[in-house]
Amino acid sequence: MKHVIALDVGGTGMKAALVGADGSLLHEARRATGRERGPDAVVESILTFAADLRAYGEERLGESAVAAGVAVPGIVDAENGIAVYASNLGWRDVPMRELLGERLGGVPVALGHDVRTGGLAEGRIGAGKGADRFLFVPLGTGIAGAIGIAGTIESGAHGYAGEIGHIVVRPDGPDCGCGQRGCLETLASASAVTRAWAAASGDPTADAADCAKAVESGDPAAVEVWRNAVDALAAGLVTALTLLDPSALIIGGGLAEAGETLFTPLRAAVEERVTFQKLPHIVPAALGDTAGCLGAGLLAWDLLSTEVSA
Repeated sequence: MKHVIALDVGGTGMKAALVGADGSLLHEARRATGRERGPDAVVESILTFAADLRAYGEERLGESAVAAGVAVPGIVDAENGIAVYASNLGWRDVPMRELLGERLGGVPVALGHDVRTGGLAEGRIGAGKGADRFLFVPLGTGIAGAIGIAGTIESGAHGYAGEIGHIVVRPDGPDCGCGQRGCLETLASASAVTRAWAAASGDPTADAADCAKAVESGDPAAVEVWRNAVDALAAGLVTALTLLDPSALIIGGGLAEAGETLFTPLRAAVEERVTFQKLPHIVPAALGDTAGCLGAGLLAWDLLSTEVSA
């Protein structure tokens, strides 16, 4: 059966699948990234995982994968197939497309940024299906964004488009790793809520999910932490929708798992801030942690269709 390899590389784990031409998942697998062993070992883990997936397809599906798509974190030069930099994996300028192509016997390989690749899947087959313009924002360890336009994801002139997490929403706010102060992700990411709630509750083990539960039970300290995060998030999103005018804002990541505890106040906070702007639909992501893997499969099939048309 004709299929492609789809691989989503995260900071701690890798999700993979063999994906049929109709988008069906023919096989799924997960492995640890193994970043504690260093960047070279991580790259080797990716190559080995991909080769094992190719072997599985040959054995169980009767033929080898016709292409591969891989989504990686950090700065990505998708056009040249280079994983430029990832702070959580420690690599720099890894020629990922070339290395994977060699390990997979010369099949075409597409490389993508993890959030933009997840956004591609959400836009085509997830919460943004049917939306001509959307913004996908996962709220996790940090905050990034994927700008969807007519079924594709805008990467920008230098591959940095969508970095909504580094919009400054509180100029006097906390220092950010990017060198600025008060960036959105220092105030409204799952990590930021975890830090704020651990401090407010006096429990160093408390996290954002615990904060959401405390909000639901009416804890006033939790409500204050949550309100501050939602307020900052709304400010950042209104800046983004002023620039991009999306028809849908798709919110994913760990904080989105709080459901209406997040979405009800967030929709209200965004609505309060808009003036002339058109209010987009604000919806939860539909694909969960499989978005990056599904998007990698789409990248692979897109690459094949581009080669055929060329």
